Amino acid sequence: MITIRTESTADYKSVFQLNYIAFENRNDEAELVEKIRASDSFIPELSLVAEKNDEIIGHVLLSKARVIDNEKNYEVIVLAPIAVMPNYQKSGVGSKLIHEGLKRTAELGYKYVFLIGHPDYYPKFGFKPARAFGFEIKQFDVPDAVFMMCDLNAGKSNNSINGELKYPDTFFN
Repeated sequence: MITIRTESTADYKSVFQLNYIAFENRNDEAELVEKIRASDSFIPELSLVAEKNDEIIGHVLLSKARVIDNEKNYEVIVLAPIAVMPNYQKSGVGSKLIHEGLKRTAELGYKYVFLIGHPDYYPKFGFKPARAFGFEIKQFDVPDAVFMMCDLNAGKSNNSINGELKYPDTFFN
């Protein structure tokens, strides 16, 4: 049975190793997780692990970012990275992590989650091309299809925003 739970400090080494392996023996994503944890963008309740037989087999991190619209500045969430051990990929672990992450994000009162990801995978979680909803991203050169957003408040109010998504400096240093 797979359990989804909040990451603890005791998990940090395992999560680093998981990200290293899941991203084909690269440190980039594992180091990004460490940088986010050390920043003011980190929300401990949104760093989740998937566990099976006392082994961490998946991790997702959702953290703070900003949408800037002229003088208006909105706090939003970005999903990055998500990692699943190769032998558990395509088995639903990532889906469980994302569903739980989005649920917790909504419970914390956030309305928007953004990501840069595969256009065939993320729509099943409610993600849609962000530029079609008035959002822009200039920090990365990404095609429309992979720059996505999920409105966790969809249909519940007319309280919509738009503007430029700004990832924290943590993603670049």
